Amino acid sequence: MTSPASFLVLLFLAVTFIQSAYDKVFGWQANIDWLKGHFAETVLKNYVPAAVFVLLVLELATGVLTLVGCVELLVNGGRTFGFYGAVLSCITLIFMLMGQRLAKDYDGARTIAIYFIPAVLAVFWLT
Repeated sequence: MTSPASFLVLLFLAVTFIQSAYDKVFGWQANIDWLKGHFAETVLKNYVPAAVFVLLVLELATGVLTLVGCVELLVNGGRTFGFYGAVLSCITLIFMLMGQRLAKDYDGARTIAIYFIPAVLAVFWLT
Protein backbone atom coordinates (compact mmCIF):
# COMPACT_ATOMS: atom_id res chain seq x y z
CA MET A 1 0.00 0.00 0.00
CA THR A 2 1.31 3.47 -0.84
CA SER A 3 0.30 5.06 2.46
CA PRO A 4 -2.41 4.89 5.11
CA ALA A 5 -3.28 8.51 4.27
CA SER A 6 -4.16 7.57 0.68
CA PHE A 7 -6.43 4.79 1.90
CA LEU A 8 -8.13 7.00 4.50
CA VAL A 9 -8.78 9.85 2.07
CA LEU A 10 -10.18 7.43 -0.51
CA LEU A 11 -12.42 5.90 2.16
CA PHE A 12 -13.56 9.40 3.18
CA LEU A 13 -14.44 10.21 -0.44
CA ALA A 14 -16.18 6.87 -0.94
CA VAL A 15 -18.38 7.38 2.12
CA THR A 16 -19.10 10.98 1.16
CA PHE A 17 -20.19 10.25 -2.41
CA ILE A 18 -21.98 6.96 -1.78
CA GLN A 19 -24.00 8.56 1.04
CA SER A 20 -24.82 11.57 -1.12
CA ALA A 21 -25.96 9.33 -4.00
CA TYR A 22 -28.02 7.22 -1.58
CA ASP A 23 -29.74 10.36 -0.27
CA LYS A 24 -30.56 11.47 -3.81
CA VAL A 25 -31.99 8.08 -4.82
CA PHE A 26 -34.11 7.57 -1.70
CA GLY A 27 -35.11 11.20 -1.28
CA TRP A 28 -35.40 12.10 -4.96
CA GLN A 29 -38.58 14.17 -4.88
CA ALA A 30 -37.67 16.04 -1.70
CA ASN A 31 -34.28 16.88 -3.20
CA ILE A 32 -35.81 18.03 -6.48
CA ASP A 33 -38.41 20.18 -4.70
CA TRP A 34 -35.79 21.86 -2.52
CA LEU A 35 -33.32 22.37 -5.36
CA LYS A 36 -35.97 23.91 -7.64
CA GLY A 37 -36.29 26.67 -5.08
CA HIS A 38 -32.54 26.86 -4.57
CA PHE A 39 -31.93 27.35 -8.31
CA ALA A 40 -35.08 29.36 -9.09
CA GLU A 41 -33.10 32.47 -10.01
CA THR A 42 -30.43 30.71 -12.09
CA VAL A 43 -30.01 29.32 -15.58
CA LEU A 44 -30.55 25.85 -14.06
CA LYS A 45 -34.13 26.58 -12.97
CA ASN A 46 -35.68 24.52 -15.80
CA TYR A 47 -33.06 21.76 -15.66
CA VAL A 48 -32.97 20.79 -11.98
CA PRO A 49 -34.06 17.13 -12.40
CA ALA A 50 -31.58 16.60 -15.26
CA ALA A 51 -28.78 18.31 -13.34
CA VAL A 52 -29.48 16.22 -10.24
CA PHE A 53 -29.48 13.05 -12.35
CA VAL A 54 -26.09 13.96 -13.86
CA LEU A 55 -24.77 14.69 -10.39
CA LEU A 56 -26.17 11.37 -9.13
CA VAL A 57 -24.35 9.47 -11.89
CA LEU A 58 -21.12 11.32 -11.12
CA GLU A 59 -21.47 10.62 -7.40
CA LEU A 60 -22.16 6.93 -7.96
CA ALA A 61 -19.20 6.56 -10.30
CA THR A 62 -16.98 8.48 -7.89
CA GLY A 63 -18.12 6.43 -4.92
CA VAL A 64 -17.56 3.13 -6.70
CA LEU A 65 -14.13 4.11 -8.04
CA THR A 66 -12.91 5.36 -4.67
CA LEU A 67 -14.25 2.29 -2.86
CA VAL A 68 -12.64 -0.05 -5.40
CA GLY A 69 -9.51 2.07 -5.04
CA CYS A 70 -9.49 1.34 -1.30
CA VAL A 71 -9.69 -2.38 -1.99
CA GLU A 72 -7.02 -2.17 -4.68
CA LEU A 73 -4.66 -0.38 -2.28
CA LEU A 74 -5.19 -3.02 0.39
CA VAL A 75 -4.95 -6.03 -1.92
CA ASN A 76 -1.96 -5.19 -4.10
CA GLY A 77 -0.92 -1.60 -3.43
CA GLY A 78 -2.37 -0.51 -6.78
CA ARG A 79 -3.38 3.08 -7.26
CA THR A 80 -5.22 3.11 -10.59
CA PHE A 81 -8.84 2.99 -9.42
CA GLY A 82 -8.14 5.28 -6.50
CA PHE A 83 -6.44 7.81 -8.74
CA TYR A 84 -9.35 7.90 -11.19
CA GLY A 85 -11.80 8.04 -8.30
CA ALA A 86 -9.92 10.98 -6.80
CA VAL A 87 -9.86 12.81 -10.14
CA LEU A 88 -13.59 12.17 -10.61
CA SER A 89 -14.14 13.41 -7.05
CA CYS A 90 -12.54 16.71 -8.02
CA ILE A 91 -14.62 16.96 -11.19
CA THR A 92 -17.84 16.16 -9.29
CA LEU A 93 -17.04 18.73 -6.63
CA ILE A 94 -16.33 21.36 -9.29
CA PHE A 95 -19.78 20.70 -10.78
CA MET A 96 -21.29 21.13 -7.31
CA LEU A 97 -19.26 24.29 -6.73
CA MET A 98 -20.49 25.78 -10.01
CA GLY A 99 -24.08 25.11 -8.96
CA GLN A 100 -23.62 26.71 -5.57
CA ARG A 101 -21.93 29.73 -7.08
CA LEU A 102 -24.75 30.10 -9.64
CA ALA A 103 -27.25 30.00 -6.79
CA LYS A 104 -25.14 32.55 -4.90
CA ASP A 105 -24.95 30.11 -1.98
CA TYR A 106 -21.51 31.11 -0.80
CA ASP A 107 -21.67 29.11 2.43
CA GLY A 108 -22.50 26.00 0.39
CA ALA A 109 -19.64 26.79 -1.98
CA ARG A 110 -17.27 27.16 0.96
CA THR A 111 -18.30 23.72 2.26
CA ILE A 112 -17.59 22.17 -1.13
CA ALA A 113 -14.16 23.82 -1.15
CA ILE A 114 -13.42 22.04 2.14
CA TYR A 115 -14.20 18.67 0.50
CA PHE A 116 -12.05 19.63 -2.48
CA ILE A 117 -8.88 19.75 -0.37
CA PRO A 118 -8.74 16.02 0.49
CA ALA A 119 -9.82 15.15 -3.06
CA VAL A 120 -6.86 17.07 -4.51
CA LEU A 121 -4.56 15.52 -1.90
CA ALA A 122 -5.72 12.08 -3.02
CA VAL A 123 -4.96 12.94 -6.65
CA PHE A 124 -1.50 14.13 -5.63
CA TRP A 125 -0.73 11.12 -3.41
CA LEU A 126 -1.98 8.57 -5.95
CA THR A 127 -0.24 10.09 -8.99
